[in-house]
Amino acid sequence: MNINCKGENLILSKNRAIYWETKKILIISDLHLGKGAHFRKAGIQIPVTLNTTDLNHLTELIREFNPDHLLITGDMFHYQMNSEAELFRAWRMNYPYLKITLIKGNHDLLNAEDYANLAIVTYPKEFLCRPFRFIHDRPTVTDEYYNITGHIHPGVTMYGKARQVIRLPCFYFGKTCAILPAFSIFTGLSKIKAEKGDLFYAITPEKVILV
Repeated sequence: MNINCKGENLILSKNRAIYWETKKILIISDLHLGKGAHFRKAGIQIPVTLNTTDLNHLTELIREFNPDHLLITGDMFHYQMNSEAELFRAWRMNYPYLKITLIKGNHDLLNAEDYANLAIVTYPKEFLCRPFRFIHDRPTVTDEYYNITGHIHPGVTMYGKARQVIRLPCFYFGKTCAILPAFSIFTGLSKIKAEKGDLFYAITPEKVILV
């Protein structure tokens, strides 16, 4: 789905990403690589295929849009390098010329050397590219930049005529801030209190729809 945001054309993908066409930037949030291994270490049985599925979706996006730049608005890795996070190292080797920028989130605690070895440029707080500010969590103070964030894993609840209920991840666009869905399928969903003029774009298996 194509939308206009602050005069820029953005493509909202059913693979939980935004493509900024004029800048050739693919934008995602909350990839949480290594989360499954982190939980398994604590004795919680999580399928080993979760990160493989997420990386396959990322590969689909790279093939579809051919971006020059992958921008991640936080929580790329879940605490530390582990067996699942190492899968990303192998994936990265397939795209050596892809610029990757990470705005650090609360789970991004790797050593600077780890990021450097993966050719990932990091920003501790925000990345500015007019008219947008890319930041992990919604800032409390606003200015001339429109904020594009992640962190809370937004979702919407939809109701069918026969009392069916389904919760779907979504993109949220408010007056001063947009919130991306979590890229990882291994995340919950949070409800956002809507204000007048807010837009919610639900992600279905087939497409993105305005709700």
